[in-house]
Amino acid sequence: MFKRLANIGALALPAGILTLIALMVIPIPAMMLDVFFVFNIALSVAVLMAAMNAEKPLDFSSFPSVLLFATLLRLSLNVASTRVVLVHGHNGGAAAGHVIESFGAFLIGGNFAVGLFVFMILMIINMVVVTKGAGRVSEVSARFTLDALPGKQMAIDADLAAGLINASEAKQRRREVSTEADFYGSMDGASKFVKGDAIAAVLILGVNIIAGFCLGMLSHGLTAADAAQKYVTLAVGDALVAQVPSLLLSIAAAVIVTRVADSRDLAGQIGGQFAAPSTWLPVAVILAAIGMIPAMPQTVFLPAAAMAGWLWWNLKKRAERQKVADAPAPDAPPDPSRIMLDEVSDHTLVTIELGYGLVHLVDVNRGSPLVARITGVRKQLSQACGFIVPHFRVRDSLELPPNEYRIMLGGVKIGGSTVRPDRILAINAGEARPGNLLRGEPTTDPSFGCPALWIDPASRDAAIAEGYLTVDAGTVIATHLNQVLGERPQAMLGPDEVRAILEGVRQRSAGLVDTVHPNPLSLGAITRILRALLEDGVSIAHPLPILAALGQAVQQTTDHDRLVDILRAELGPMIVGRVCSAYDRLPVITLEAGLEAMIVQGMQDPVSGLPVIEPDLARGLGERIAAIITERGPGAIPPALIVQPRARRTLSAALRFRAPACVVLSISELPQSQPIEVIAVIGGEANAAPPPPALTDQTGGASANPAPRMPQPEGLAA
Repeated sequence: MFKRLANIGALALPAGILTLIALMVIPIPAMMLDVFFVFNIALSVAVLMAAMNAEKPLDFSSFPSVLLFATLLRLSLNVASTRVVLVHGHNGGAAAGHVIESFGAFLIGGNFAVGLFVFMILMIINMVVVTKGAGRVSEVSARFTLDALPGKQMAIDADLAAGLINASEAKQRRREVSTEADFYGSMDGASKFVKGDAIAAVLILGVNIIAGFCLGMLSHGLTAADAAQKYVTLAVGDALVAQVPSLLLSIAAAVIVTRVADSRDLAGQIGGQFAAPSTWLPVAVILAAIGMIPAMPQTVFLPAAAMAGWLWWNLKKRAERQKVADAPAPDAPPDPSRIMLDEVSDHTLVTIELGYGLVHLVDVNRGSPLVARITGVRKQLSQACGFIVPHFRVRDSLELPPNEYRIMLGGVKIGGSTVRPDRILAINAGEARPGNLLRGEPTTDPSFGCPALWIDPASRDAAIAEGYLTVDAGTVIATHLNQVLGERPQAMLGPDEVRAILEGVRQRSAGLVDTVHPNPLSLGAITRILRALLEDGVSIAHPLPILAALGQAVQQTTDHDRLVDILRAELGPMIVGRVCSAYDRLPVITLEAGLEAMIVQGMQDPVSGLPVIEPDLARGLGERIAAIITERGPGAIPPALIVQPRARRTLSAALRFRAPACVVLSISELPQSQPIEVIAVIGGEANAAPPPPALTDQTGGASANPAPRMPQPEGLAA
């Protein structure tokens, strides 16, 4: 039944438009004309009530279209009533219908001169006061709404970046902002309908008076006084019948513009927005009050009032039933001794805390420069890591000094510094001219530790000319955020991010995902494996080869450490390709056999079973490899340390912060077709024996450059 009612509602609007056209061209009896006049008044009152009950313009987004249809209805009734008045006006007032007769007789006391003055006063009120004011408000509102559109969009993006709203809420708010701009643009044009309708009413009244005089005296032989009494009285009554609803709609337009997106069609919008019970009770009361007037046709007004009252009663009952059905279960009285989780925990992984002197960097009214940069950092990290990095949270902290910030990861501080928001940071990245005259407050770049100066913004061009890199405070914070999070991407990868990766791959390669998940590996196991790869510097931006290798590895074992080693061996070309192409010689550093054996066969971690390197030895290895990288220069290919598989994990952890540019590979991870060049053997004596055959140039010949003689650092004696 509801589907049938929905189909009827969808056909109501086209049927109404056809009815309007029929009123203009087909003669209708006076009784039907009375019914349509009453319907016109009821519609105008309902529109006014709906406009008054709307809290914001979007609550009545169909108003411009309703205004158009109501204006067309009134003009159609003017055409139909003009035909009736001119054809049957000589028979008396009742010939044109009881509504016109009542307006012409009761409201103006049968004196057409008074009726003309009353009509002109209503026209002045409608055109000069209400319509002109509403049109001006619509024009200004449309202009201001369009001007404010970019700022509102930026505010939505800022809230989304700060984690205050989710993606669906941001999409809904963007739709509301766009619809509001469309609504005020439509209202600017719709206000012209009311103004044109008022002008048309004046012209139609003039036509009725002139034509009535002519037809009364020439066609029906009436005297001038009789023609004026009959035709002019009916013409004025007709004009007043049309002018009262016009004035109500003008008021509704003025109400709605001083205080539009919907997935339904226009008929659904109008039907849903007129379903409020508070709309129809005033309609029923007003129609009943009009019907109680002795001169009014009670047979039309009172049934219409009863119909409106019946609608109000049924809609009210339906709303009460819906309210009871949607009401949540009553909450238990709050326990004062209970502590909620939201009061003591922060559900955001990455938080940027700002001192109160830096809060203006995220102020929407100032463009939120820091929020835009943080959004860019999050996008850049997502592209580099291969998964959607969780939202960052930006908040102020009264614990911090005014110009200080700190970066928190899981509640732990991983970075922070002090910035000057009113100044520019000039960084000396090694290209500044010595002896330059640039002056400022000395400091250090928090991201890379370069010497820098906080300078006045007016000196920015001079600093650039002297070879400095200049950035503002927001860029300093964003760069530092990118640097500290880029060093620990595994900390930002969780089960939700891994699930999103698997679902994205499943859409194209469902069988590939089924080989590893949910059996034999759970979501937690896959998360642990991918985090281990990220910790080793292996990007997961290309999950297909990783999952393909993992699908082969699980056929051999499900042990975590063993799976990681097998994956790294399969992904060897990808790992090496990050630092060296397949056609260039890979610079290789090896350990002297005795030193490597000492590491492998030395102390072991009782939990993991991995070798443990003494602190002095680890420091010496890091310093030696860092010195080799420095000697090669900034443009050279970073070297790779090739070790036994058992020692790779331990040496990689030892060199991760001491020599991050050096890639630690096991011999099984080195691609067979990769040309290599052994540039150093750490721990060996000068002119030591050639490296083992497995580490010679794998293109078939010996390395073009033999291992150079290098001093042996303290603590590296074999």
